[in-house]
Amino acid sequence: MTPMQKALVQTSFARVVPIKETAADLFYSRLFEMDPSLRPLFKGSIKEQGTKLMAMIAIAVNGLDRLEALLPAVQALGRRHAGYGVTERHYDTVAGALLWTLEKGLGPAFTEEVRTAWAACYGLLADTMKQAAAETSTATGD
Repeated sequence: MTPMQKALVQTSFARVVPIKETAADLFYSRLFEMDPSLRPLFKGSIKEQGTKLMAMIAIAVNGLDRLEALLPAVQALGRRHAGYGVTERHYDTVAGALLWTLEKGLGPAFTEEVRTAWAACYGLLADTMKQAAAETSTATGD
């Protein structure tokens, strides 16, 4: 990610924070619309899951300036997600739901430049999670 992309992600996310509950609702509605088979992976309340999602995104967005400190937490998240049954193909679905949610939530402020910045950010984090999940799988012989 470039410094400009980091800044775009951080400033655009600041505009999402006031509507974070709505954004979380939009995200999960879209995610399950795109792939209904994902619904059983979520055992608890989707409202609670939405709160966790928005908190995790906030941590990631705020940590973009300190990637060396952020990446171990992202790797741990990837390992946990693998344990929940998340597969590589699910990351693409999540990317689509996330970008769609940002587009709906930010409206005209979701420019092509902002979309590209979020795609780069998500790609970096998702690749880190997938790599950690794969390493765990290899280490356990799965």
